[in-house]
Amino acid sequence: MKYSVVFLALLVTACGKLDQVGRAPDFSPVEGSGQHSAMYSAPLPESADPDAPSDASSLWTGGSDSLFADRRAARRGDILTVVIEIDDSAQISNTTGRSRKGSQKAGLPSLLGIPERIEQSLPEGASLDTAFETDSSSTFKGSGNVARKEQLTLRVAATVVEELPNGVLHIEGQQEVRVNYELRELIVTGYVRPIDISRQNEITYDKIAGARIAYGGRGQITDVQQPTYGQQAADILLPF
Repeated sequence: MKYSVVFLALLVTACGKLDQVGRAPDFSPVEGSGQHSAMYSAPLPESADPDAPSDASSLWTGGSDSLFADRRAARRGDILTVVIEIDDSAQISNTTGRSRKGSQKAGLPSLLGIPERIEQSLPEGASLDTAFETDSSSTFKGSGNVARKEQLTLRVAATVVEELPNGVLHIEGQQEVRVNYELRELIVTGYVRPIDISRQNEITYDKIAGARIAYGGRGQITDVQQPTYGQQAADILLPF
């Protein structure tokens, strides 16, 4: 019964992708996402003093369309650019060696004449002069080597989806590019401080707290590069 349930689950998962046969992968819907909700939520109206003097004749305004206004993202629904330039490399090499040798020897040649009496009842050649003797040795040697190099250069527009009480901005960004039957997607989420956003309304990935950056894709090429469901299940279940 248990194996039939596993087989049925694998069959349902495989059938879920049969509708993509001969078709390019669909884009993820933007409607209903956090970015969509943030951009469509209208800000609260600002209260105006009717007795305040009018500045309609002034060449300068304090709005976002002003030449001297701060165009950096600062509130829910604003958009900023995330610059991802990852060029990391790491190399670790460890060697461990351990060796131990021990020996023990104990005897009871004399004790108030007791050993002599006991030896009379022991088999021929047995003696308490050397009651027991042990000798042990162990040797261990291990080595490990890790070499890793990652390089990624991307830019993606992200939306401020939430303003936290401490002034930190929660951002989300998603970008999808489809070429023929392969879709590449980039997802960025995290928390940024408004002060870290540059005058060009950009922020680098190393200034994003809790950054989650995913770059991958889906489509025919990606499916071929992945092992089949049966092989993945066998790798998990088989003990050898």
